[in-house]
Amino acid sequence: MEYQILNTSTCLLVLLVFIPTGLGICPSSCKCSGNDRNVDCSGRNLTVLPQGLQDNLTYLNLSFNQFVDLDHQLTRFTNLRTLDISNNWLKNVPAHLPKSLWELYATNNNIKVLQKLDTAYQWNLRVLDVSRNMVERAVLINNTLSSLKFLNLSSNKLWTVPTNMPHNIETVDLSNNFLSQILPGTLVRLQHLTSLYLHNNKFSYIPDKAFDQLSQLQVITLYNNPWSCSDNQNIPYVLQWVQGTAARVVGAPCADQPWPWASAAPAQPTALDSSPMIKGTKAADREASAAAPEPTKATKTHKQFKAKEVPPLATQSHPALFPGADRPLLRSPDSPQEAAATRTILVQDSAEGNASLAPATGSSTTPMTLSITSGMPTNYSKVPQSTTATLRKEEATPSARVPSRASRWQMGLLCLALLHAVAVAMD
Repeated sequence: MEYQILNTSTCLLVLLVFIPTGLGICPSSCKCSGNDRNVDCSGRNLTVLPQGLQDNLTYLNLSFNQFVDLDHQLTRFTNLRTLDISNNWLKNVPAHLPKSLWELYATNNNIKVLQKLDTAYQWNLRVLDVSRNMVERAVLINNTLSSLKFLNLSSNKLWTVPTNMPHNIETVDLSNNFLSQILPGTLVRLQHLTSLYLHNNKFSYIPDKAFDQLSQLQVITLYNNPWSCSDNQNIPYVLQWVQGTAARVVGAPCADQPWPWASAAPAQPTALDSSPMIKGTKAADREASAAAPEPTKATKTHKQFKAKEVPPLATQSHPALFPGADRPLLRSPDSPQEAAATRTILVQDSAEGNASLAPATGSSTTPMTLSITSGMPTNYSKVPQSTTATLRKEEATPSARVPSRASRWQMGLLCLALLHAVAVAMD
């Protein structure tokens, strides 16, 4: 009888010890689901693993706690698929992690080195996120991490792009580091890479042929790097690669600067948009004035008076004199330089042109359009020389005084008086 009681007590003791693990009782400081195989212990200020975690976990979240060391403490979870140890005080990736892992998140810790043994036997690992740490060196062993598709080492202190990255990888994020060089052969095997993030680094150029084997690349970010756009020996490769790649390039190098090794394009004339226009100017004249090149220092304000067309008599191949004018009437300037340094008056309608240009004392019924431009006149080629007379005077000299109708009558009477006097003398 006593023997039976002793056996019963022993069995009860064994059950009390092994029931939490065997039945998977959820720890009081965690939340569990999926038959207690998905355990969330985040944000509990834990420093050690909670008691009662069963060995057949598939998901374990230990983020936002105060873990400093988890070495050798997670090896027993041989069915674990996802492990989140982000936002703790870990100084390294925990040693001897279970080889069953698919996803490992270790962001925002104090990890300084990614050792080769940290990932040496993780054949099933697909996602590795060690971003926002202080990683200065990432050592990967060739032909390991054969299942890895996503590698995030952003926001660390890397100076060189890690070598021996797995050949099946598809996304690599190395942004926000101190990267300045890519060693030869680093990216040669990454023929399945589709996304590469290199923005916010210290690249001044990309070595020749560094990107040539990235045949499946779909997007690459290169912005916020101190590119040496004036280095005509090293920078041409990445500039030419950007022009020829089918991938989407975000932040192309030297996009807002000319290429020093390329032939410089001829300078285009500067359009003047500030020319004052008097109301009534035709739209064609506005476009012509807006397209005028920038004037030289010798250019003054040009005034153009345009009225109706004049008969061919007003245009001559030699200088023509207005009655009473002290300067000849010349043709349109033969060169833009000559036009830019003069004041031009276009007179149209010989019968009424002089009256329209006369002082206010003379009457005029001809409508007149006045346009004032500060650049070189551009309508010489538009105005037919056979129907237009051009009066050109230097800016420094006063404008030619055009005789009024009254003065013409006086001159006519004077001529008649002289003719009469000559006739009387001959008699």
